[in-house]
Formats: sequence, structure tokens, C-alpha cells
Amino acid sequence: MAVYKVIELVGSSPNSWEDAAKTAIETAASSVRDLRVAEVTELDLQIEDGRIIAYRAKVKISFKHESGG
Repeated sequence: MAVYKVIELVGSSPNSWEDAAKTAIETAASSVRDLRVAEVTELDLQIEDGRIIAYRAKVKISFKHESGG
């Protein structure tokens, strides 16, 4: 039996939604161990002066919860 915790992050990239999601996952991986599943829940764009300046991906990431005792 296991318990998993889910966090939600928003990654951004000037290049693509894929890069935005990758940024979120890589950032989480630098401080959270044992990542299991990532789910992209929302995609959007940041627009300035009629031009796309950033792709953004909202990502839910799950990891195994470890109890302290």
C-alpha cells in the first residue's frame, strides 16, 4: 500500500508547451524525490503587443508520500 501526494505547478517557456511542462517537472525533480506521474491540466499563452511571449503549462505532479516515522 502506498500514499501519493499531488502538487500543482505552472511551467513557462518562450518556445513551446512541451518545454513549459518539462520546466515544471525538472524544477519539481530538483527538490522532490520519487516523482511518479505528471498530468498536464491546462495550457495557456502569455501575449504582449499581439505576440506570444510565453507558453504556460499547468501540471499536476504526484510523488510517493513518506511518513516521518
